Amino acid sequence: MMMEMLKEAFVKGCMILVPLFVIIFSPSVHGEYADVALNKRAEKAGMRPVIFPHWFHRIRFTCNVCHNSEGFIMKVGANDITMAALVDGKFCGMCHNSEIAWGLDRCDTCHSGLPGLATDIKRGEQTRGPGRL
Repeated sequence: MMMEMLKEAFVKGCMILVPLFVIIFSPSVHGEYADVALNKRAEKAGMRPVIFPHWFHRIRFTCNVCHNSEGFIMKVGANDITMAALVDGKFCGMCHNSEIAWGLDRCDTCHSGLPGLATDIKRGEQTRGPGRL
């Protein structure tokens, strides 16, 4: 009886640990579940880099919600994201308009990256996540 309980606990543990191991160590999933640092223009404009929590959005929405003909190109650095575009309802501004999600007046929520952080896909320990100055 005890051996069966141990075996069942081991199998249940593997069901949690193996996917976690794959997420942590597989380069192919880092982009899907990590943060994206955006710093093409931010520091030049006197702002901190933007930290976009891709993982947070990806676990809630399918890819096509943002990556469609009107939205983001699926390549880091390929999108010409400006505050003017966001105000016009493009990119993040599609939802972050104070109606669907919080608005663009909360600067420090997005512009929270460490100074010098380059545009790229980052793991959480590199960015500390969005909104954490």
